[in-house]
Amino acid sequence: MWKNKNVWIILMGEFIAGIGLWLGIIGNLEFMQRHIPSDFMKSLIMFAGLLAGVMVGPLAGRLIDQASKKKILLYAGFGRVVSVVFMFLALHFDNVWYMVLFMVAIQISAAFYFPALQAVIPLVVRDQDLLQMNGMHMNVATIARIAGTSIGGVLLVVLSLEYMYGFSMLAYALLFASTYLLEFQDTPVQPSKNATNQKAGFTEVFRILKEVPVAFNTLVLNIIPLLFIGGFNLMVINISEMQKDPAIKGLLYTVEGVAFMLGAFFVKYASKRTSPQRLMYTYSFIIAFAHLSLFFSDIKWMSLVSFIIFGLGVGGFFPVASTVFQTKIAKTYHGRLFSFRNMFERVMFQIVLLATGLFLDTIGLQYMVLIFGLVSLLILFLLLSRPKAMSLEAKESQSS
Repeated sequence: MWKNKNVWIILMGEFIAGIGLWLGIIGNLEFMQRHIPSDFMKSLIMFAGLLAGVMVGPLAGRLIDQASKKKILLYAGFGRVVSVVFMFLALHFDNVWYMVLFMVAIQISAAFYFPALQAVIPLVVRDQDLLQMNGMHMNVATIARIAGTSIGGVLLVVLSLEYMYGFSMLAYALLFASTYLLEFQDTPVQPSKNATNQKAGFTEVFRILKEVPVAFNTLVLNIIPLLFIGGFNLMVINISEMQKDPAIKGLLYTVEGVAFMLGAFFVKYASKRTSPQRLMYTYSFIIAFAHLSLFFSDIKWMSLVSFIIFGLGVGGFFPVASTVFQTKIAKTYHGRLFSFRNMFERVMFQIVLLATGLFLDTIGLQYMVLIFGLVSLLILFLLLSRPKAMSLEAKESQSS
């Protein structure tokens, strides 16, 4: 796998883009803290961009399956570069509405970029290398997140936000340039030869998910990490304010990121001992426990432990989930599948984001995490109590 230049291009591109992404996120959080006092209003600003991404999801799925995936990556990469211009306008005019436009533009680009990238990965690596590739891809993204947040914290102290977004734009430009170097055999589905399936769009995805229980359950289990991730930044800000310690924000991001990398690294060895299905349920339970343990987030060391547990759980969960989708579903549906998954996650992210902002303003962090943790356990209980689906999953696991 490591002799494949496409693998290195994808990983390097993810690292560069990840730094740009997290420089932008740190800048966004700082901009919102200066101009928007309410957590709920902050969540509404983030909601606007996510909603735009969801609305273009069906179109993105069809285009990724029908058109050149490399061209989709290039257009989406260029869109990310251009979107940063809106933040320069927001800073120049001190206007939140330009930030909303930035959120919309960056999320529309992401709605095309990430599903296309997930559809490209099975085209450049062998099936037996997919789990390792997915784990490495997420580890690189996590390293970029740690580097991006660290660099962003330093830049906030010594430079203005304009420089922060300038470096973010440069990173996106480098990603756009590196995408040209990708070389793989891309065989888009021609609409004229398969018109019924192409017009069906997500209807075909629903049918396939119904026929493959392990893929359907994997999609539902995605809700559990999203209950944590959706309010991640708002929780970090709230914990910092609760403990009256601004430095805890950087520590929480760092320990979670390191734990994520460890989880993604060891999942390859764990997969040799047990099935992907059991791994997903195990990691889901770990994530639910991490959420519940945040009830003690007013204690510094406990909040750090909770984020470490979450990092270990989610670091193992996402590589396994991506591998299940890439191997259990035919490649001709990958564009629509990953767009649908992306859209589903964005909808859930919006719901969790709004709920997090509302709960933080009303009942507070500690009672909110109890509610989310119990919801996660309920999802696990409902899926595990479906004997028919579980028996079908077991048969699929044995046959594979």
